[in-house]
Amino acid sequence: MKKRFTEEQIIGILKEAEAGAKVAELCRKHGISDATYYNWKAKFGGMTVSDAQRLKALEAENARLKRLLAESMLDNAALKDVLGRKW
Repeated sequence: MKKRFTEEQIIGILKEAEAGAKVAELCRKHGISDATYYNWKAKFGGMTVSDAQRLKALEAENARLKRLLAESMLDNAALKDVLGRKW
């Protein structure tokens, strides 16, 4: 999935709305839907750019750790299966 907007741009759009711009006008100006705006507001509302970058780094690390755990559990299950067989 290709993202059109970076976290910095999203936070900039949200700051425009906080400054008093109307949501409908912002959505039209940036070519997004109202639903997208409110999803961004739920995820990035009240954040600064550095907070968003830190969140992205933590999400990437979490995904990596989940992948490592899944691989480890798969290896563990395979070893139990092999050791459980009678020779």
